[in-house]
Amino acid sequence: MHELSIADAVFGIASRHADGRSVTRVEVRVGHLRQVVPDALEFAWQLVTQGTELDGAELVIEEVPATVRCEACGVESTLEGFPALCLACGSTSVDVLGGDELLVDALELEDDEVVGRVP
Repeated sequence: MHELSIADAVFGIASRHADGRSVTRVEVRVGHLRQVVPDALEFAWQLVTQGTELDGAELVIEEVPATVRCEACGVESTLEGFPALCLACGSTSVDVLGGDELLVDALELEDDEVVGRVP
């Protein structure tokens, strides 16, 4: 279950950027191509944060669809699954435009301060 290692990495990032402040919410963007199971990630988050300064912090997962641009015909498509094919011409020669990201996007702190775009 790679969700456990992802939850641990998100914990580390959130903890470092919170710098001792109480975190109430952690927002992450997870691309479809990462093949992360949201329920498994939420469960792993609860395990990783239990008894820590982030215990009780809500994990909000934004799922980002996989989008590609066809090198043959130039059409942009949103993929529903694999293989990565152009939905217009069927070509397998596509460039990924989105859906491969995995990032901590924002933290919400107890005093209502929002830390946006975590580097």
